[in-house]
Amino acid sequence: MRRPFYRVTEDDDTVIDLTPMLDIVFIMLIFFVVTASSVKETGIDINRPTARTAVTKDSVNLKVVISEYDEIWVDKRRVDVRALQPLLERMHIENPQSALIIHADKKSTNNRLVQVMDAAREVGIDSVSIAAVEQ
Repeated sequence: MRRPFYRVTEDDDTVIDLTPMLDIVFIMLIFFVVTASSVKETGIDINRPTARTAVTKDSVNLKVVISEYDEIWVDKRRVDVRALQPLLERMHIENPQSALIIHADKKSTNNRLVQVMDAAREVGIDSVSIAAVEQ
């Protein structure tokens, strides 16, 4: 006759270890918090110009900000104008269907705006827009 693999006695209390389940719950919570923050902020506060023909675009993945002091910001980081083209190229390779929106401050110069637009065109980004506030 076979002996059972375990012995049940009246002294044994059945206990379920909840540690693995709690680990999974916390990992899922972290995953949802990270993925829920998919809205990309521009990184700095700027005063955009107003336009009567401004149109709201819903899904834009590439954003470049030009501050009033002609500083270029991408993903909350200040970027040198010489490093902008390789950065845009990498971003465009990651998402080739995305458009570029340039958030330029009212006080920024046209020269910096044209430099950003040229870098985008050289990379192959065809859809370039300038952000404005609806009037």
